[in-house]
Amino acid sequence: MSGQWAKLMVLGVVLSGLCLPARANTTGAESGVVTSPVDLSTTEKTVSIALLLPLRSEILRVPSEVLRAGFQAAYERERDSITINIVETGDSAQDIVSGYKAASALNDVVVGPLSRTGVTAVVQSDAVAKPTIALTPPDPAENGEIKLPPQMLVIALSIEEEARQVAEWALHDTKKGKAMVLFTQAAWQRRAAKAFETHWQQHGREVEGIEVPANDGFLNGRNLLQLKKQLETDRPTMIFLALDARQARQVRAVIGKDIALYGTSQLNPTALTDRAAAEPIAEMDGTRLLDIPWQLEPDHPAVMTYPRLVVDADQKRNADHERLYALGIDAYRVAREIAGRNTNFEIDGVTGKLKVHIDPAQARFERVTQQAVYREGSVVGVGEAR
Repeated sequence: MSGQWAKLMVLGVVLSGLCLPARANTTGAESGVVTSPVDLSTTEKTVSIALLLPLRSEILRVPSEVLRAGFQAAYERERDSITINIVETGDSAQDIVSGYKAASALNDVVVGPLSRTGVTAVVQSDAVAKPTIALTPPDPAENGEIKLPPQMLVIALSIEEEARQVAEWALHDTKKGKAMVLFTQAAWQRRAAKAFETHWQQHGREVEGIEVPANDGFLNGRNLLQLKKQLETDRPTMIFLALDARQARQVRAVIGKDIALYGTSQLNPTALTDRAAAEPIAEMDGTRLLDIPWQLEPDHPAVMTYPRLVVDADQKRNADHERLYALGIDAYRVAREIAGRNTNFEIDGVTGKLKVHIDPAQARFERVTQQAVYREGSVVGVGEAR
């Protein structure tokens, strides 16, 4: 998982009060990995899918449980003759590789790992011999991107891919002029900024990246005032905010509404089901961003099909958890197709329009994410805003 998904896991952003499906009884495996059978009642077992998650990790447990809940929600509606097995690991590379080998030996398809270090360890272990759906990309190699095994498909919610799609959107909207990119020292923001800048430059356009100091997530006010003066001189055609929603609001409050702002899903801090009741953020009106259908389109056929993540009545929904839950839904749907030996297919998913192509040399995945805009203080899909 990349972008905010990587931040969610690595920093252990935890939402208390999750009411997730009860965990199945576990049995020990010789490798030390705990395998939790989810459903073994199928009389005509044709394929089995393993979901490999670091449920024994203190940091990654909650994200793992959220994703598992989405995966199981999809399974409950499209069981066919499929059995799924939850393979639990910790967060160490050795434990994850052991878990992967156990899952691969006993199942037809493996979904996971969930962390960048876990995917990297599995790739470097040369253990990938079964169709594998990684939930996040591996760490990049020193000389560029790491080469994936032919049977590994990465379906991460990628902050870098969002940034590239935002760049393409802005290129279409603005025919000339300089772009400015704002980010802090956060790793996911640096990756998003770099992805945007690279895509923008590849189309022959000028771009300037500016790192804004931040403390406890808040941008430095003095630097924002300096930025405002610079904008009056440079007059960029647009600004890409590789920032979170709170930081974006700070920028908008200081620079005003004369310059077009674009950003990623991290500019939308509200779960779809809370949108109507959320306090409007009027100062963000006109800001363009991307997000997934699960967060934007209540009338989307797939979004209407699956139940929402259940949280305690006194708990506020976490938008990142909603996205991770949605990833679990689409992960099962992709795994189900691959388990059925489908190697070239499209899915109108809850995380976007998905395309998968698998051949002996390479597995390729593409996700097109939904365009959105702030309107009357709320994030709505571009189609809704017209």
